[in-house]
Amino acid sequence: MMLAIETQDLTRWFGNLCAVDHLDLQIETGKFYGFLGPNGAGKSTTLKMLTGLLAPSSGTMRILDENLADPRQALAAKRRVGVVPENLALFDNLTAREYLTFIGRMYGMPLETVRERSQELLAVMDLENEEKKLTVEFSHGMKKKLALAAALLPNPEVLFLDEPFEGVDPVASRVLRDTLTRCVARGATVFLTSHILEIVEKLCTDVGIVAKGKLVFQGSMAEIRQGGATLEDRFLAVVGGDPVERQELSWLESES
Repeated sequence: MMLAIETQDLTRWFGNLCAVDHLDLQIETGKFYGFLGPNGAGKSTTLKMLTGLLAPSSGTMRILDENLADPRQALAAKRRVGVVPENLALFDNLTAREYLTFIGRMYGMPLETVRERSQELLAVMDLENEEKKLTVEFSHGMKKKLALAAALLPNPEVLFLDEPFEGVDPVASRVLRDTLTRCVARGATVFLTSHILEIVEKLCTDVGIVAKGKLVFQGSMAEIRQGGATLEDRFLAVVGGDPVERQELSWLESES
């Protein structure tokens, strides 16, 4: 099967800090891939390199068999990719429809197609009644839904999502989960970073776990569940999350 995402020895240094350390990924098309790790493990740095926001120090990356080191191939890959960055990168002084129109035109989509898809996306995301609001007035959950709508607008073959469920209420979370599940069902590949293990366990077909910039586990959810283990069990086992001696708060100690 064709690989949607492939990296070899992908490395990124920030001064003396190695944020991503010789990362090798092979993610097949049509997978819902959860990319996990503790804070500072290199998840967001990896995603920024894969989406062209950050250059690697060394190593290679391919998206849909396009070599990202080649500017022409990188541009071709970006036309087939949707991204929801952690900071969302919305334009505050545009309405939702204006923002989607801008994104569609940036992708070179016909204006009529942009209008039709925007109408459908705003309805699915329950934003169609917010026509007069600027995005600066949106709640956090509404902004997340708009960012996902923009990423879905060009009908991408690969979708990169950086913490899409963080700070989202249960209603918005359900909309996002259902939409992403439908994307995978039609053959798209989703690359998701998240700290919410319950959502990853429910949605993802495959998981990669990084710690200190290194890939410490990669496998399917079926493999993880063998023997009755949970994703949390595997995560804690490979990142060294066993309980350690902790400093207690004196005022919370029980009275003897």
